[in-house]
Amino acid sequence: MNAIKTKLTSKPGPLRRAVSMLLFAAAAAAALWAIVPPRALSQSHAQDQSLAMNKIAPWVLQHTADGTQAEFLVVLTDQADLSGAEALTTKQEKGRYVHDALWNKSQTTQGPILQWLRERGLEHQSFYIVNAILVKGTREVAEALASRPDVARVEGNPHIQNSLPQPGPAVEGPLQPGAPATIEPGINYTHAPQVWALGFTGQGIVVASADTGQRWTHNALKPHYRGWNGTVANHDYNWHDSIHDSVGNPCGNDSPFPCDDYFHGTHTTGTAIGDDGAGNQIGMAPGAKWIGCRNMDRGAGTPARYIECMQFFLAPYPVGGGQGDPTLAPDVTINSWGCPPSEGCSANTLQAAVEAQAAAGIMMVVAAGNSGSGCSTVTDPPSLYAASYTAGALNTGTDTIAGFSSRGPVTIDGSGRIKPDITAPGTGTRSASNTADNAYTTASGTSMATPHVAGGAALLLSARPILHHDVAMQRTVLNNSAFHLNSSLCGSSGYPNNTFGYGRLDVQAAYQYLLLTGAVSRKTQGGAGTFDINLPLSGEPGVECRSGGGNYTEVFTFDNNVVSGSAAVTGGTGNVSGSPVFSGHTMTVNLIGVIDVQRLTVTLTGVTDEFSQVLPSTPVSMNVLIGDVNGNKVVNASDVGLVKSQVGQPVTGSNFREDVNADGSLSATDVALTKSHVGDGLP
Repeated sequence: MNAIKTKLTSKPGPLRRAVSMLLFAAAAAAALWAIVPPRALSQSHAQDQSLAMNKIAPWVLQHTADGTQAEFLVVLTDQADLSGAEALTTKQEKGRYVHDALWNKSQTTQGPILQWLRERGLEHQSFYIVNAILVKGTREVAEALASRPDVARVEGNPHIQNSLPQPGPAVEGPLQPGAPATIEPGINYTHAPQVWALGFTGQGIVVASADTGQRWTHNALKPHYRGWNGTVANHDYNWHDSIHDSVGNPCGNDSPFPCDDYFHGTHTTGTAIGDDGAGNQIGMAPGAKWIGCRNMDRGAGTPARYIECMQFFLAPYPVGGGQGDPTLAPDVTINSWGCPPSEGCSANTLQAAVEAQAAAGIMMVVAAGNSGSGCSTVTDPPSLYAASYTAGALNTGTDTIAGFSSRGPVTIDGSGRIKPDITAPGTGTRSASNTADNAYTTASGTSMATPHVAGGAALLLSARPILHHDVAMQRTVLNNSAFHLNSSLCGSSGYPNNTFGYGRLDVQAAYQYLLLTGAVSRKTQGGAGTFDINLPLSGEPGVECRSGGGNYTEVFTFDNNVVSGSAAVTGGTGNVSGSPVFSGHTMTVNLIGVIDVQRLTVTLTGVTDEFSQVLPSTPVSMNVLIGDVNGNKVVNASDVGLVKSQVGQPVTGSNFREDVNADGSLSATDVALTKSHVGDGLP
């Protein structure tokens, strides 16, 4: 080796250099042979290749055979953690948090793969709502990417031909014969007009439609388009076209304004928000605004197109691209499309994108599909996901299920999940058409039920803004207020069930539904003011760390005005003092005799609102641990350090927990009190 090293570091001629390299290679091979036998090397390579192949979806293998190229999604192993959004209390905060977490994750992890793709001149498109990259390449490219440890899987990007409903004959209105004299039957049957009569029509709420596009100039849509101010149109942040490679499409590619290449998107958007002011009351929430994204080329979509529209809705951006703004995200989205595994769409391809929208406070309403009447026919993403609010179809004007409406349980992912979640009118639905600005047509499908539900959600949010940030609570209200329809078909009974979900959408009942939306432990801390510690309604209870001499006050907030009810301590040591105090949406309960180091549970009973709706008995728990200022259920040196760091500072909303004795000042007394509790803890 020394001789070889010498020759490599001298200045030999070409022949000597070649001989030296051969000698070096032979020596290296001999050494490797001695350490790792050839059979072991071969087995290791085969194992690595097998692992890589297992990451590649069958559709990709099939469509890259014989050297052909295909589009596929390279999904990275490292995905953003969005769990921190749950604790945020406004939709804007949630949206910003989710956008930033997803964007930052993509920026810190995609670089090496993007560089590899650029070096080889491969077509690609980066996404962040799912940490993934769309690539066009051969089998060798797919295998090379799948072999990387930073790649979780390689999924196909098939062209999906949705079986969209066919429109009936387009009829111009309202001056034509047959113009409507009343509100559309589906709108009436879900009791939307009764909510309008109370002054709530969807105002302040934005509904987004991912579909075949929209004829934005339609008389029933134009006044409600967020991009129209009554004089001029501005499509920035209000419209995106994810169709980039169509051939012969009437809207072309990358349309700079909303355009519908079929009829479907105009129709579904109309059912959610449409009203031309001249008798065509076709929409559930005519006071709401709409924005749109075209994700299908005359009914043909791809996973990448679907993801691109979901990403646009998460943080809308100008036409042609630019910085996204999550504060302009919609509140509700209409999704009357599917991505069937039978056509190569993997069951989990869209899941992360759907869950990101929910985490950002966006209610994603999805059509169950038109594959009924068999059981377990809810099969196509995104309808099968728990994070999707899935709508089945009723025969309009009745509480019977439409024969085509897909049923649960969901078996394609092994979950056994009950679907749909809810049902709404979906047959003979009259709404706007893309053929003219005053044209209307009828259609049937779960596509038609979906915008009834999306528009209903918009009505609920306009009437109950307290629900605005919390998709789970929105769903709870819509589910529990539905006109419950029982079914024993498809392995379920009662409700929810695999035919109707919770039953028929009833927006008036949703408006009247009484829901506990929040709870806090409230304490006035001297002259510094009153400060609240949040008490989550599920999961781990909040920690009250302030000393109160055994006296505490809990304030409960509801979605309606509450007028009566009672409360009792049902777990831990303490008592309710006097009667609860009711004021608007709140109920205040005073507690005495509360000891330290315990989990205290207060149960609300018989709470009744202005509509005589009664809240089921509801327990709310609070951990009491004086000195646990960081809320980790143990008092230790970290808590003492936090209190010390604030001594001498004014008590504010950011450090009120360190005012452990709750006297409105941060002093050595707080430090001493915290030290006296070091070692206390809760399980």
